[in-house]
This record gives sequence, C-alpha cells and structure tokens, in this order.
Amino acid sequence: MTFKELIVNAAVSLILKITCKVDLQGAENIPLEGPAILITNHTTNLEGPLFYISLRPRKTRALAKKELWGPYFTKMAMEAWESVPVDRGGMDMKAIRSCFGVLDDGNFLCIAPEGTRSKNGALKKAMPGTTFFASRQGVPVYTMVQWGLLDLKKNMKKLRRTPVHLRCGEPFLIEKPGGGKIKAEDREKMADEMMFRLADLLPEELRGHYGDESKRTSDYIKPVQN
Repeated sequence: MTFKELIVNAAVSLILKITCKVDLQGAENIPLEGPAILITNHTTNLEGPLFYISLRPRKTRALAKKELWGPYFTKMAMEAWESVPVDRGGMDMKAIRSCFGVLDDGNFLCIAPEGTRSKNGALKKAMPGTTFFASRQGVPVYTMVQWGLLDLKKNMKKLRRTPVHLRCGEPFLIEKPGGGKIKAEDREKMADEMMFRLADLLPEELRGHYGDESKRTSDYIKPVQN
C-alpha cells in the first residue's frame, strides 16, 4: 500500500465514521482473492469510496468517470485506488483494455451497470457494457448494494449520522446458453438478469425498473461451482 493510499483511506474512513452508521451484511460472500466482477447500484459519488473501504483488504479497482480526475482530492483518491477513468461519451477502448487488465491481474473490477446516478435511489435500466467483462469465461459476478447515502446531506444539516445499509450477494456466472457468438440482444438480456440479482438485495421500493418479477429470466445466469 502506498503512502498516498494510506492517507486517502484514513481520511475517507474518518469521514464515513463521523457521518454514517454503516450496516454491512453478506461480506462473507466476497473472497479475498481471485478475479471477479462486482456490480453495484449508483445513487451518489460516495458509494465508490464506501465500497472500497468496506471491502478492504480485498484489492478492488473501479470504473469511474474521468471528470473525477479534475478536483484535487478526488484526483488523489482515484490515483491512490488505481481507478480506471472512463469517457462516458462513447466507446472508450483504453478503459476497456484497462478493465480486462484488472481481471488479468486477479483483482475485483467494480462497475455500476446503470452508468449514471439514480436521483431517487431506485434502480434504472442497466446499460449492456458490463456484460463484455461479466461474460468472460470463468469470471464470477458478485452483487453489492447500498441505500441510505441519499439522506447524508439532509442528516448532516441536522448534525445526525446517516444509517447506511450495505448488502453483498452470492456469486454467479454469465454464459450464453449453448455457446456461440454473443449478440446485442443477448447482452441486453444478460444485463437485465444481473440487475434482477442486484435488485434482490434492495428493499422493494428501490428496485425500480427491476421491481416487476414477471419480467425476470435466468437463461444466462449459472451458479458458481465450488
């Protein structure tokens, strides 16, 4: 661990301790080593630091919008955590290669499939980009969600700590039934099936686009063999 990472981790941990009461369940589902994808919901810019600190000592690297390399402190955090900058305006081949490199190095690649923040905390329809990594043969996918961070600003004004809930799900694999080339419609279905697994960890009122169980399928999801 670098000196910069030590400083950033200490600062973020202190801020979270002062402002939040974190309730973490399911951490035993997260292994300490081995390549994997971690998918999360996305409501604020704070969940990334929260997940990073909560998963330590697990080595995790996350996709993050390149704008976070602008302000001094967020740039320092992104560099300390070796986050992968991504240009959300189009296909970022450099970011894609970096993501595959994270997996090749045996690390966790953390991605928010929704792509943008949900202002009301409810899940939005996922973008299919995550499936390029999740469908890689043999790489398990883990789910992790949070709710409560949207209340942080309101509670800080009242000098109250915010209850924040973290839930980690069991792993699964993403595979196309019967094999063959993965088409665009396959990726759409893969993304939705992953998001339904993410929704399972959230209260019903926050499942949003994935709250209708009649639309759930599981054609592409396979259990991880121990």
